[in-house]
This record gives sequence, C-alpha cells and structure tokens, in this order.
Amino acid sequence: MNAEPILLCADREGVRTLTLNRPHRKNAISRELWIALRDALIAAGDDRSVRALVLAGSGGAFCSGADIATPDPTHPTYKLRNLTAVAELLHNLPIPTIAKVDGVAVGAGWNLALGCDFVVATPGSSFSQIFVKRGLSMDLGGSWLLPRLVGLQQAKRLTMLAETIDADQAHKLNLVTWVVAADEIDGFVDELTGRLASGPPIALAQTKALLNEGADRTLHDALANEARAQAANFATGDAQEAFAAFTGRRTPEFTGRWAVPRPTSENTEVEK
Repeated sequence: MNAEPILLCADREGVRTLTLNRPHRKNAISRELWIALRDALIAAGDDRSVRALVLAGSGGAFCSGADIATPDPTHPTYKLRNLTAVAELLHNLPIPTIAKVDGVAVGAGWNLALGCDFVVATPGSSFSQIFVKRGLSMDLGGSWLLPRLVGLQQAKRLTMLAETIDADQAHKLNLVTWVVAADEIDGFVDELTGRLASGPPIALAQTKALLNEGADRTLHDALANEARAQAANFATGDAQEAFAAFTGRRTPEFTGRWAVPRPTSENTEVEK
C-alpha cells in the first residue's frame, strides 16, 4: 500500500489548499516536503484557475519548523536553497495567500505562515521563533518579515529570547490577522477565500506586488509602480465590469481578461 502524500492538494471553486501532512512530526518539513512545497507553489502560480491559496497543517498542528531530527547528508548550502525558493515563491505568488493555523507554528513553520498575506489562527495556537534554542539563527525570511511587522525591538525580543506566545499575543503584535474559534475556522477561511477568489485577479496581484515592493522603496518608486500597475488594471475587462455592475446594481464577475482591442489591418503598419 502506498504511503499517504506528505503534501495534500485540494481545489475548490478557485481556491487551492495545500496541507502539510506529516502529523507524526507535527508537520516538520523534511527535504522531500520542502521540494514538494516548492513545486506546488510553482504550479499554483502557473495555474490561472487558482485564485487564492490556503496553507494548512494536518493532525492538530500547523508546522513545527524544518525537520532537523531526521538524518539528511545534504550540505546545508543545498538544503537552504529549497527553503529560499519556498520563501520567495510564496512572497511573489500573484494570488492572495492565507495561512490557516491550528496548533503550533514554530521556527520556519511560523515564518511560513508569516510569508502569507493573511494569518487565521485558533485560540489554542502557539508561536515561537525557536531558532536560538536550537543554536541557529532565523531563516525562511524571518529576519526580513519580523522587523517590518512588529518593529526592530519586538523582532529582537521574539527571536533572541525565543519566547512562545499564544494567538492573542500574536494578534496584538499584528502577527495574526484574525483569531477564530477552532470549530469556526474552516467556515471562516472558506468565506474569506471565497471573497478573495471572486475578486479581480489582476488588480489583486498588482495590489499585493505594490505593497510588498513598497516596504523598502521610496515614495517616488512607489508612485511609479502604482502608475504602472493601474495601467495594467485598465487594460483588463475588470474595471469596466466593476463600473457596469455598480450602475446595474449587481455583483461583478471578475475574470482578469485582457480587454484592449487588437490592432486591425487598417491601423497596423506591417514591418517590411
């Protein structure tokens, strides 16, 4: 009998859910799981039918971090390439991403959640930048993410003391977007992803990129990027659809389709 996959993938109404599936290790990410996650993120970014992505864990945990207990002869340089690829792919994914956290989110597991656009957690969830307790420094983008989310001093507190905090504390620090009861989190995430998946895909992708890029750009850069993004938005049918739906008092149906008329032979010069 074949073993159950270490990464589960399910699609529903434009929403793809990737579930880390190593419950016996609290979903600690092995080399094989890093590779599977990397490949799954590439596939999600290339599939235009996917309008939102959810990351979750099985067996009552989100992710206990990288699996450092399982022997792996791979040189750390090569190991970290997979981690780096996952962090960059998640950050650059042109669709909204949601971490659904129920249980522990530790080390790279917590930074995996923080790499998502939204984090929904249950009251019983716990979080730790546990790295220094393992004689390590942070990875998976933690050194970039945390100071931007909580400020430098709180980032130092979380990483240098490696404290474990609960969902309420994480929410107060802006590290969790919503805290939802365990028996309500599935419905909450379904409703949230439904709203995101029905939104204008190009405008959402541009908005996400602008906010991500704006974290370390000048105002001049941000304005130039906004102008570039808005031009791309106006070239889709979604802006026209939104106006038509508003005037028609109906719900818009966004597709992200290109809506600029194609040149005709009458107004196109043929290169000779």
